[in-house]
Amino acid sequence: MSVITEKNQRLRANIIKHLYYKKVLSLTALSKLTQKSVPLVTSSVNSLIAEGFILEQGLAPSTGGRRASTFLLNPSHNKYLVAVAMDQLITRLIIYDLSGKAILPVQHLEFNVEKDDLDGLIKFIENSINASKIDRKYLLGIGIGMPGFVNVETGANNSYLKTKDGSTLQSYLKNALKLPVFIDNDSSLIALAELNFGEAVGRKHVMVVNIGWGTGLGMIINGQLYRGSSGYAGEFSHIPLSDSDNLCSCGKRGCLEVDTSLLVMADNAEKALLNGAESSMQELFKDKSKHNGDHFLAAVNAQDPLAISILSKAAFKIGKGLSTLIHILNPECIVLSGRGAKAGKMLIPSIQQAINEFCIPRIAEQTTIKISNLSDEAELLAAASLIIENSLFK
Repeated sequence: MSVITEKNQRLRANIIKHLYYKKVLSLTALSKLTQKSVPLVTSSVNSLIAEGFILEQGLAPSTGGRRASTFLLNPSHNKYLVAVAMDQLITRLIIYDLSGKAILPVQHLEFNVEKDDLDGLIKFIENSINASKIDRKYLLGIGIGMPGFVNVETGANNSYLKTKDGSTLQSYLKNALKLPVFIDNDSSLIALAELNFGEAVGRKHVMVVNIGWGTGLGMIINGQLYRGSSGYAGEFSHIPLSDSDNLCSCGKRGCLEVDTSLLVMADNAEKALLNGAESSMQELFKDKSKHNGDHFLAAVNAQDPLAISILSKAAFKIGKGLSTLIHILNPECIVLSGRGAKAGKMLIPSIQQAINEFCIPRIAEQTTIKISNLSDEAELLAAASLIIENSLFK
């Protein structure tokens, strides 16, 4: 591929990417976002219209001058994104079109990333693609968000899901599934979802807390995801703030995660029930069709006193950890996201109490706390974005 052809291909990909995130844009807006001239952008847009990627929507609202034409991605164009969101226990999959519409509804697999074999994951993805009845040639790729120390450059997960042949996880899945595969850490992806679709849109400095079976963090600095020198920035859950001697999944003791994950909260609720505490969770936990962590969140939202008490203690510890980061990073906003965001505003008082207690007021008052409006969908949306970010749409 010549240098000129490669530049044109990258411009086309950037135009598609910006339309994917912004939905509707004019040629002038696309020129500013891609930092290319209007004539060059116009040429690429016309080419993409001819290929069926883009549609002209109509004229933008008047701003006093000539109304500009606006463009959007063609929802009828046969290009699809397979998004996979993995946590420690449950794997979800959805297939979107380029407009963000779900073509295949969310599929679920009980999959333990520490114990289960990769063949089960591969079979689940294959079966889901087959169930969609979409011709594989129309699939742009598979984006996967997962827990662990994920190196996006090499495609390796250095924590979980070891391959049989010693190859990186990304290359192993690519060879098995015969499609482009892109992987990233789940908390980093959730931060990207908030940046592109949620509470961090238009903000420059944001910390996104992933409250789930673990406790993760994604950091937006200067409007970009911050990964650190080797890609492992944001391991918030391993700050040594726990007073207990419980062993963390990382092999160390004293990590914040051993007090703040949903697994720990549900476990604390079970222990309290065994010790005679009264709670609606006595009945909820009998239902084995859902994980006790989900039952715990349901009890929180039903304002069960025991569940709220346990949540408040964990949220205070999260707030204590965030207080340290507020002093270092001075964010404009903290977004509470992930599965635990279902607890909604009940998370905020204890987190705010800890920030009030441990932060210098002049710094703390600059930071607002928001609850994600994406909740469970955050990682799925961002997994799809992985494909958009990496595809050249040839």
